[in-house]
Amino acid sequence: MSFVKITLFVTLFAYFNILGAAEVKTELSKKKIAYIVSDIRIPFWQIMSRGIKKSADELGYDVTVYSSNNIKKTEIKNTLQAIKNQVDAIILSPINSSSAVTVLKFANSANIPVIISDIGTQRGEYLSYISSDNENGAYEIGQVLAQKMKELGWDKNGSVGIVAIPQKRENGKARTTGFMRAMSESGIKVEGLKQQVDFSYKETYDFSKKLIEQSKELRAIWLQGSDRYKGAQDAIKQSGKEGEILLIVFDAEPEFLELIPRGVITAAAMQQPYVFGEKAVMLLDDFFNKKDVQKHIQLSILPISTDNIEKNIPLIKRNVLGILH
Repeated sequence: MSFVKITLFVTLFAYFNILGAAEVKTELSKKKIAYIVSDIRIPFWQIMSRGIKKSADELGYDVTVYSSNNIKKTEIKNTLQAIKNQVDAIILSPINSSSAVTVLKFANSANIPVIISDIGTQRGEYLSYISSDNENGAYEIGQVLAQKMKELGWDKNGSVGIVAIPQKRENGKARTTGFMRAMSESGIKVEGLKQQVDFSYKETYDFSKKLIEQSKELRAIWLQGSDRYKGAQDAIKQSGKEGEILLIVFDAEPEFLELIPRGVITAAAMQQPYVFGEKAVMLLDDFFNKKDVQKHIQLSILPISTDNIEKNIPLIKRNVLGILH
């Protein structure tokens, strides 16, 4: 082998070694993000998680998901584990606004920045808080319901029951406030409010059944969530009230793309969880790159009914359901 060839070989070998070392260094220096979520089994949080992972992949961050399964002790354990694993940042979707305080306390003591992605906190230091405009979203879906009840002639004597998310959550309080304002302006009575604890099908079914049994004038049930809508749907059906009690929800499931046009579900106030996830990582990227980070970002909620679902399907698929293909 000639001297020139040997020199070229050595040069190329060194060059690719440097490239390989750079790749290893880049891989090792990837910043780590922990997503601490109340319960990843709930579709809403799954979609948010997909948004987080997609944005993290694009921006070069590693993400580990810690599901608390709606258990406060597990949430604390997950927080301590994330700190032990030396994460560079935490995205937090807490069990409720009071449990968030504890997570923030531990994170702050370890100098780990936190983005709160939905739910909110009663107090504590955080980098940024991303929320939906829950009060206005609930108000608008309440207006949609009021108009439908008026069209059916149910607005004067009919009442509405609520199966609510925990009112310890800031978003739960806001949803109730907005919806009650819409009902008050429309002169529609709210018959009762049942707060969810375990978010199960049985709980949703039992609460819906009780609301139906409590009032002969009940004309609508509003679920402040969406994943257990079948519980309310079955309670209405098994009470012999199909066509007599409307069902509206907050958030959305993929099957709503068919159920809303058919009138099985009258309307849904749809948050945009995929966008939540994307924005949370983008905010952390700004922070890591020493850019200004907005303290509070509020996303709009889509009031979807039979009247407007068709034109909004592309937006619903991506931003609400995280369906990219």
